[in-house]
Amino acid sequence: MTPFVTLHAWRVPRRAVPRALARMALDRGRLRATPGVRFAKLLGTGTGQSFGPTDADLTRYAALVVWAGAAAADDFAGSPVARAWARLATGQVRIDLRPLASRGRWSGIEPFGTPRGTAEGTVLALTRARLRPRRAVTFWRAIPPVAAAVGAAPGLLTRFGIGEAPIGWQGTVSVWRNTADLVEFAYRHPEHRTAILRTPTEGWYAEDLFARFAVLDVMGDRKVVGWSDGGERGRA
Repeated sequence: MTPFVTLHAWRVPRRAVPRALARMALDRGRLRATPGVRFAKLLGTGTGQSFGPTDADLTRYAALVVWAGAAAADDFAGSPVARAWARLATGQVRIDLRPLASRGRWSGIEPFGTPRGTAEGTVLALTRARLRPRRAVTFWRAIPPVAAAVGAAPGLLTRFGIGEAPIGWQGTVSVWRNTADLVEFAYRHPEHRTAILRTPTEGWYAEDLFARFAVLDVMGDRKVVGWSDGGERGRA
């Protein structure tokens, strides 16, 4: 059975940052214990400009959740975790996703299974990695050219960084007009290809995962994730 996945993001005012950081500590376990949750990560975010430790955006937070089904995901809005974040937020968005491909592990498991699928419309790519401490500096030095290249890539709708911790546990989310645009950048852009080829020889990651999803629906304020190609609610 193909998992049902949601990505949530909340924008909070600067005055609420201390409370948001407290929620990050309090809500990790509560999110995992929410009925219908199969896998969940509460995440900090970054601007997506460098994907290093200076890239953090303390006014935006996210949650990636794998659900038993769409009904459980719909019930999340009434949960204690979602209500707490809604009280802090000045804007929020939910993106519904269907896994198309996934390679690697996150916290030792394959959270999205081993899907095989295609999509004609909007797609979301997620990468995450746990850096080896001794290789982190060389990784951060290698990232700026790739970050600059993805920002100018045709078909990119938005991108931002994600992380379970400020240093060493990090990833990216990018949304693309279609699979062809994503593949063109991921496998044919010279800067990105160079980074891919360096990965096995540099040994940057202790654990990593790459996943691609079809975007099924977007509900809320897309500007929270820097996606401004449409209204605040719409079918993607």
